[in-house]
Amino acid sequence: MKSTVFSRWILLRSRWPWALLLAVPSLSWAQESPFLTGATSLQANILAWMTPLAIILVMVLGGMALANRMSWAWCLCAILGIALVFGAPQIVTWVRSLFGV
Repeated sequence: MKSTVFSRWILLRSRWPWALLLAVPSLSWAQESPFLTGATSLQANILAWMTPLAIILVMVLGGMALANRMSWAWCLCAILGIALVFGAPQIVTWVRSLFGV
């Protein structure tokens, strides 16, 4: 009985099972970063919500401009905001390429 417990302890303490696990890449379970998956999902959700809101915003700004009741600074800020929201992936790619990441 004692030799069985000792042999199991030796097997657990040896490093060859861990080396075998690291040497075989098909045994790795992690396929993708959970942060990357969550960030991509968040980006898709934000774009899904912002698309109709941007359309409504442009319609409201057009109505306000038609009635001559709008400050043009609001219009410029809205255009800048829409460009930032929908151009975010390209902006992030551009900034990452600047820093070599």
